[in-house]
Amino acid sequence: MSGKKVAVVTGAIKGIGLAIARSFARRGLICVLSYYDWAESIDEMKREMDAAGGDYLPVPVDLTDPSGARVLVDAAMDRYGRLDVLVANIERGGWPVVHGPYTDEQWRIEWDTTVTAKWRLFRESLSHMKREGGGTVVVVSSIAGLVGRSGPAGRVFPDCYSLANRAIGSLTETWAREGAPEVRVNELMLGFVETRHGPGTRGWGLLSPKDQGSILSHTLLGRTGRLDEVARAVDFLVFDAHFMTGSVLRMDGGYVLGGDPAVPVLRGVVRGEEPSHGGELAPGLRQGTRG
Repeated sequence: MSGKKVAVVTGAIKGIGLAIARSFARRGLICVLSYYDWAESIDEMKREMDAAGGDYLPVPVDLTDPSGARVLVDAAMDRYGRLDVLVANIERGGWPVVHGPYTDEQWRIEWDTTVTAKWRLFRESLSHMKREGGGTVVVVSSIAGLVGRSGPAGRVFPDCYSLANRAIGSLTETWAREGAPEVRVNELMLGFVETRHGPGTRGWGLLSPKDQGSILSHTLLGRTGRLDEVARAVDFLVFDAHFMTGSVLRMDGGYVLGGDPAVPVLRGVVRGEEPSHGGELAPGLRQGTRG
């Protein structure tokens, strides 16, 4: 049995999952890393984890299979005898620009991957984390659950994926209640980030420069997020946010707020000034009167 804390990170073969795992390894956590798609990237993943240092265990597993979550959690328990951190970083979204109109199979895959797989992972992991105490779950979600198929993001977020990410919010709150007080559960809601919705994905490359620009101009910070920024946000939720559970940390560069600037404050009418537009005061706001 390991004396070090053990983290299960899903979708860890590349991109966001791998960035999170590297950061955990540098902090001394043992990482159990699931992968299924992009198996050809396994050698690169091992090189990066070796460079980060520490012990890790890659586990090839289909988490949409009903037995997949148990296989992954059992692998962690059989090797290390404990489980302290779960990062549920598994999802599937079919970009409209890539997949076109829905098929029944695409709808099923998106729901099973984005919602059901996370639900099974939490169910299989909770008792182990409660036993250790001080456990932490980070559920990675998308602003698709807030904005859906609207505005510039409508070219990226399809219906089932948006629906699934809205459902994650309900699960986060339920799981926080189930986990308390031994296990904290929080949600990291991502906007347009490299390798997820942004650069480094096939869908982003299929968007026209105009469509890419409309997404960036709708984002207050005017850019997409970076992998290291996501990893630091997860580190905060795991290592520092000791009084947070059932909460959502939205990291989207201000996309949900939109790209419009704040409106300047007008001169006002209640301190003896004339209205800035030159019109008459309403009866209840005339100079010297009280409402």
